[in-house]
Amino acid sequence: MDILTWALLAILPVIAVLAGVRDLTTMTIPNWMSLVLIAAFIPAALLAGLGWEALLFHLGIGVVALIIGVGLFALGVIGGGDAKLMAALSLWMGPDGVLIFALWTAVVGGLFSVGLLMARNQFAALAPAAPAWVGRLLEPKGDIPYGVAIAAGALLAWPSSAMMIAAF
Repeated sequence: MDILTWALLAILPVIAVLAGVRDLTTMTIPNWMSLVLIAAFIPAALLAGLGWEALLFHLGIGVVALIIGVGLFALGVIGGGDAKLMAALSLWMGPDGVLIFALWTAVVGGLFSVGLLMARNQFAALAPAAPAWVGRLLEPKGDIPYGVAIAAGALLAWPSSAMMIAAF
């Protein structure tokens, strides 16, 4: 595998980590992160060895994930950045990896949410002395940065995705 293919395939884990950290510390996921994933997808998929039919399935999965994400955003379940990130990452996962991605995201999201709720219960008094982003996380009724779970789900599912399998 050449260096360009490696570099393009590395975009997903790099952006996932950046998005997870950014959501954890600021409760936002910038649009440019999802846009980089979308822009890099087709060249990465072609260099990894996906055919045009598989490429179209991946695009369909991305669109379905965006529709689901918009619905969850409209219901107030997730943020807009979460919805866009989930769709962009689902695009890369394709039909073979999207269910594993969703499962890992749900498992990590549940564990992270329970852990954060426990931390809010135990350490809320420390929030004023902590950095601002930690204080936001420890607010008793504060939001939960679900981008952390989405990013972790992508990192855990990525090795079993069709693109990674095709590349190797």
